Amino acid sequence: MRVSDGQIAITVSGSHKGRLRAADVMLVDGDGRALDGRKPSAETPLHMQLYRQYPRVQAVLHVHSVAAVALTRLSPDSTRFSLQGYEMLKAFPGITTHEARVDIPVFDNSQDTTALARSIAARLTGDPPPPAYLIRGHGLNTWGESLEGAERVVEALEHLLACELQTWQLKSGGSA
Repeated sequence: MRVSDGQIAITVSGSHKGRLRAADVMLVDGDGRALDGRKPSAETPLHMQLYRQYPRVQAVLHVHSVAAVALTRLSPDSTRFSLQGYEMLKAFPGITTHEARVDIPVFDNSQDTTALARSIAARLTGDPPPPAYLIRGHGLNTWGESLEGAERVVEALEHLLACELQTWQLKSGGSA
C-alpha cells in the first residue's frame, strides 16, 4: 500500500500471508528497493508497475486463488478470462449492471517478475484499467484506490472464479 511520503508498504519475502504481523511488512522506495535491508516479496516489481502506471492506485493485493490457478491452467493459451451475467460484477469499479462483460487479462507466469511487469504494463493500456489480472498457474493481482477497494475486488473476483470453476466441473461431469 502507498504510504504518505511516496514509499510503499509491502510484505517481507517469505512471510506467512495468512498470519501477517507488523514485522512482516516493510517499506520500499518508488523503485521497489528495500529501505531497511530486508528482502521484499518476489512480486514487488508487479506491484510497483501498477503504482507507476496508475497514480490513483493506493493498494495492490496478490493472492494465490485456487480457482484462478486452476482456470488459467485449464486454458493454457488464453490471454483473457471473460466474466459476464453475474450480479457480483457490480463489485468492480465502474460496473453498474450484471449485464456487463469484464475481461480479465491472463499472463504467463515467469520467475523474472521484472520482465513480467513490463509485459503487463504493455497490455494494461486502458484508463481505467481492468480490475485485476491473472497469472497463469500462480494467482491474481487486484488493486484499488484504497485497501478496502482492493479487498472488495479480490473477494468478488475469487467468488466469480469459484463459480466459473464449479460450472466447468459440473459441465464436464466433475472430472478434471
